[in-house]
Amino acid sequence: MRQKDIRPAPARIEYKGMKFLITDRPSDATILSYIAELMKNNVSIVVRVCEPSYKIEELANHGIIVRDLAFEDGTFPPNEIVSEWFEILKQKFQEDPEACVAVHCVAGLGRAPVLVALALIELGLKYEAAVELIRE
Repeated sequence: MRQKDIRPAPARIEYKGMKFLITDRPSDATILSYIAELMKNNVSIVVRVCEPSYKIEELANHGIIVRDLAFEDGTFPPNEIVSEWFEILKQKFQEDPEACVAVHCVAGLGRAPVLVALALIELGLKYEAAVELIRE
């Protein structure tokens, strides 16, 4: 019997005016429904924290930028990745305070939530509260 791949629905996190969308990794076959979800959430930038596995041209055709900040699953992101993540957020939310930044790893359960948690902690949440907010 084949094991079913169970991935969570996209999770929208809002705190102090910053908005994040945590998702699993799209594929070339699912990219159009992924783009629809991004547009519904006012996303114009996707941060990919896993290895590339889909073409980004269709996203670019819809005005959505993809930034790669890959790091090993099950590890803490290196300082350079954290610095670049914070720079992306600072720039995006200064340009458009209503923006939502999407971030995905393979399943949307490890690396992507870690980056969002780091942003929430940087915004003043205690780490336990950041994890709880993401789990909700």
